Amino acid sequence: MSSLKWMEQELASLDDASLKRSLRGSSAVPSSPGRLFRGTGPQNMHNRHNLLNLSGNDYLGLAQHPAMIEVMREVLLKEGVGAGASRLVTGNRLAYTELEEGISEWQSCEAALVFANGYMANTGVIRAVVGRDDVVFSDQLNHASIVDGILMSRAEMARYRHNDMEHLGALLHKHRDRKRKLIVTDAVFSMDGDQAPLKELILLKHEYGAMLMVDEAHSGGVYGRCGEGLCHALGVKDEVDIHMGTFSKAFGAYGAYVCGSRTLIDYLVNKARTLIYSTAMPPALLAGIAQALVLVQQEHWRRERLHTGIRAFRSSLQKSGFLLGIGDSPIVPIIIGDNETALRFSAALEDKGIAAVAIRPPTVPEGTARIRFSLSAAHTDKELRYAAVSIREVGLQLGVLG
Repeated sequence: MSSLKWMEQELASLDDASLKRSLRGSSAVPSSPGRLFRGTGPQNMHNRHNLLNLSGNDYLGLAQHPAMIEVMREVLLKEGVGAGASRLVTGNRLAYTELEEGISEWQSCEAALVFANGYMANTGVIRAVVGRDDVVFSDQLNHASIVDGILMSRAEMARYRHNDMEHLGALLHKHRDRKRKLIVTDAVFSMDGDQAPLKELILLKHEYGAMLMVDEAHSGGVYGRCGEGLCHALGVKDEVDIHMGTFSKAFGAYGAYVCGSRTLIDYLVNKARTLIYSTAMPPALLAGIAQALVLVQQEHWRRERLHTGIRAFRSSLQKSGFLLGIGDSPIVPIIIGDNETALRFSAALEDKGIAAVAIRPPTVPEGTARIRFSLSAAHTDKELRYAAVSIREVGLQLGVLG
């Protein structure tokens, strides 16, 4: 018997439960950031279809911006492909300093630190600031990178019911004598699209002497006068100890940042293993992100267009009879329930020219499989109207709507 036979059996079990995943090839549609090409099978880009992309995170439609492409091309020709070492060796190129200074100014904080991606930022930061004798209070719907960071840190994880401040308060009281206490939350939750009660979290943080870390992955670029995020939009950014965000959503690029006090950033440079033991990011990518930072702050019309589209799309789905959660983020989920129906819903939408992926456990809780729509400033009013009509038709066809 093969030593990997157990893998075959587990994959078969996943398939039976409509939970097996596979990779599908896709590519950009030139000059159309709201669309994508997708092949008809796994990694198959033959017979590809041009689809309206309602599953991506390019919230401001910057992924194909000519200014970003041009500056990356220039730096690529000058600096080459890779940095060639970790930042603490010889990989800390000037582009890092310039980008981090720009982030600090944008966020009105003392210092900032760039990580390779959001997963490495969350796991690196959490593992650095808490350990075996500490406790982390984590919202039940926090992103997997937060959960994994807590597990890696070996701190005790106290999960509180989603956005339930009474439950969090009880847990904080229970652990009030612990050495270090960290509250960590998404600002906008990635699968539901709703917001964390940041003002109430800050009150509890002060009451129990805890640190507060906020993940702005899905709110950076989307909220705030210049896209600074939800903490700025609510006027509470100075009360957040550790502010994390990404460049892979509204910035249309790749990477992540952490900002806060100079002490925090100096500490992370010395303690965050995901930074210390990773090769530095390519200089051309850093330059592209820096250009995106300028666009996020200057092109306010992108946020305005995005939020106009969100309001119209949500209104159309609600009029059709879909029950939507409260929120105004680009993330608009329709809860289907069972995995098989969610897959059929996704396939039916693709037949209508729409890429809308079924999200299933363990990404979401059992029994809450869904279609998670993600809107972009790149989507036209006509495209969103067509999408809303198509979603209603599929909902009726599959019995999701009565």
